[in-house]
Amino acid sequence: MYYMLSLFRVFTFAIQDVLRNFSLSVMTVFILVLMLLSVNSLLVVRVLTDHAKFSIEDKIDVTIYFDNEANSDEIEEVQSYVKSFPEVVSVKFFGREEVIEQFRQAHQDNPEILASLDELQENPLGATMVVKTRQPSDYQKIISSLQIPEYETIIEAKSFADTEQAIDKINTITTNVERFTLMLSALFTVIAFFIISNTVRVLIYTQRVEISIKKLVGATNWFVQGPYLVAAFLFSVASMVISYSLTLVALGYLDPYISVVFGEELILTNYFILHILLIAGVEFIAVLFLTVMSSLLAMRKHLNV
Repeated sequence: MYYMLSLFRVFTFAIQDVLRNFSLSVMTVFILVLMLLSVNSLLVVRVLTDHAKFSIEDKIDVTIYFDNEANSDEIEEVQSYVKSFPEVVSVKFFGREEVIEQFRQAHQDNPEILASLDELQENPLGATMVVKTRQPSDYQKIISSLQIPEYETIIEAKSFADTEQAIDKINTITTNVERFTLMLSALFTVIAFFIISNTVRVLIYTQRVEISIKKLVGATNWFVQGPYLVAAFLFSVASMVISYSLTLVALGYLDPYISVVFGEELILTNYFILHILLIAGVEFIAVLFLTVMSSLLAMRKHLNV
């Protein structure tokens, strides 16, 4: 019962201290919120980058165009050879009739091309094979493996949309943005450290008489220091709730524009809701560590108990 009463008094003193120095408390929470928002921005950049790279890689494939004279046995041999590579995920084959039908559909708004095609006595297009691999870097290996004399008369051409440059640009932009965001987070962390230390110092200074009286009547060190640690906890909770709420609101406005690019609904909002325990948990522990350490260092320097 005694410990419960002491704990209640510590919480009461902490809330009184926070309200008594309301402007300092607001400034402390504000800086912590900015720090957490910069960290959340870093997560948003990482999620968008991963989706962008996945979207590009998903559209990469190599198309193999077979010669008109290639027979079914020769084509099946090439198919079996390509499928034997562990890097290959899927192989889709399109016969000559499917290829010309796809060609007609692709150029249905161009009557001149269709008229020229109708004038020909036979189908000028050969069969094609579309190959997908696990990684974009694997495509060059597939193309090189098909450049052998046995396949020169079977394969007419090979096309590969090299998107490595696009992926490299995305990585470069992401690295620069992440670097800037990390610097911003570090800056807010340093500012938060000094503001929290200053807040505790001011609290100690304004309550120096009360602290002396508490010590005279036999208050323990924990009872004197407790309110400052509880205040640090309250700052952490408030900043965590505010920053995560602001993040979800901002993502609600961003997601409609993001969905136009990636074709998925609520990418960012779903990510932050799905990983709320992990993200909020890690961020809360980090902020609590920062606020408690700042408070302890300030108390060690300014609080004589």
